Amino acid sequence: MEELFDLPIQTKQRNVSSKPFHGYLNHNLYQSFGIDEANLAEKVKDFTQQLWPDHGNQKISETMHVFSKYLLELDVMYSPPPDNDGDDEETKLGLRSHSDKNIITILHQYQVDALETKDEKWFKVKPSQHSFIIMVGDSLCAFLNGRLSSPYHRVRMTAKKTRYSTALFSVPKTGVIIDSPEELMDEEHPRMFKPFEYNNYRDFFNTEAGRIAQSTLHAFCAL
Repeated sequence: MEELFDLPIQTKQRNVSSKPFHGYLNHNLYQSFGIDEANLAEKVKDFTQQLWPDHGNQKISETMHVFSKYLLELDVMYSPPPDNDGDDEETKLGLRSHSDKNIITILHQYQVDALETKDEKWFKVKPSQHSFIIMVGDSLCAFLNGRLSSPYHRVRMTAKKTRYSTALFSVPKTGVIIDSPEELMDEEHPRMFKPFEYNNYRDFFNTEAGRIAQSTLHAFCAL
């Protein structure tokens, strides 16, 4: 993964996408690449061909394809350590607090434990090095009528090491409506959310109203 993020900035910027939060992103202590349909070998090849136009990169292509062939989207992320030793929280946040908007996230972080989740207060997630972290996304929370919650989490860099991570995102197909089944609703569990299409929800999250909302899901479709 180091080989990917060590590329010149001009090269990394070739990875572009019209979708929000896709393509190459670079801000604060956070960089990421997004690959749609990374379970398809030709999609991964297209990605590496953008960055290595002369010959692609067979090793990286094969690794990414094998890792993600059962899921639909792949993000590879890079968070360098902060430049100072101060207590300024803003400078230490590699990724601001949020809940994922998709269905399920499968995350693996390498060596540096920087992921934090919130349960009244923030605490660090410390899985074993060989573990995967499974997180419920807002779309699954809405489909299950709130029976499972999507956790708020962030990346906070405090160690003097660079953090690499890989995340696999399961997302609904375009046009699929997220709607709770009747079996999950009764007098004690009334319908909590209006039906919605995932792309519309993702686009709302990218608006000012979506960014400042304490709960993007409730702001978008709560009843």
